Amino acid sequence: MNLRLGFSPCPNDTFIFHALLHELVQGPKVHWEPHLEDVETLNQWALEGRLDVTKLSFHAYAKCAQHYQLLNTGAALGFGCGPLVIARQEMTSDELMSGVVAIPGELTTANFLFQLAYPRVRQRKVMAFSEIEDAVIRGQVDAGVIIHENRFTYAQKGLVKLIDLGEFWEQETGLPIPLGGIFVRRDLPLDLKLEIQKAIGMSVQYAWDHPEASTAYIRCHAQEMNAEVTRQHIQLYVNAYSADLGDTGRAAVRGMYAKAVEAGILVREPGDMFCPMHILDL
Repeated sequence: MNLRLGFSPCPNDTFIFHALLHELVQGPKVHWEPHLEDVETLNQWALEGRLDVTKLSFHAYAKCAQHYQLLNTGAALGFGCGPLVIARQEMTSDELMSGVVAIPGELTTANFLFQLAYPRVRQRKVMAFSEIEDAVIRGQVDAGVIIHENRFTYAQKGLVKLIDLGEFWEQETGLPIPLGGIFVRRDLPLDLKLEIQKAIGMSVQYAWDHPEASTAYIRCHAQEMNAEVTRQHIQLYVNAYSADLGDTGRAAVRGMYAKAVEAGILVREPGDMFCPMHILDL
């Protein structure tokens, strides 16, 4: 059986999936067909249900919940890991409201958080996440919402942080911020879904137990080649919630959708979104 697997080339995802794809952990008897793409590309593909297992922004999932369920493993979720809004210099709220702000995709959780914090900003320009820093530096946009490795590099380029959207979320809710998760097609057999979920959890644990094993694979795909930036990136985005969402993680996901409906960003919350943790959950 062939399964199409999508995830980003960022260090947290390649760190998580290295062991699974290189058969270093026991997984389902399938042939994995990996697709490494920018998260917004994966978000757009998910609207069509193109992949069998895929990384998605939690914001995007609300638009394609008819196709997918959230796995309990592999998520990027936590405290102190939210997107940042950066600029060339300090800006007032009024200046930001009237300016052009780059976002890394309409369906990204970063865009959801920005809309939540700044609902009156109307000039949002979609760009690849890797292009936003340079666009701000060149003055193509007035500010930008950055994610992934750029969180660790913007200050070195002379840019300033206007707001940490993760801190904004935490102050608003007291919950960790759900950035992205691993989703599986609803129409796959339940036993296969559970095998996939377990295998991703094992792949996360293998990566922690053998941190050097994935180094070459990570470097092959990373945007930022600095080893310290890569280490910080993985430590921030691969945490206990990546191994097991748990009750707190699931509450954070539900809380995000409730907040989105309250703010008018979504019409309704997605239903039946979680894949069972094991057969006894049925």
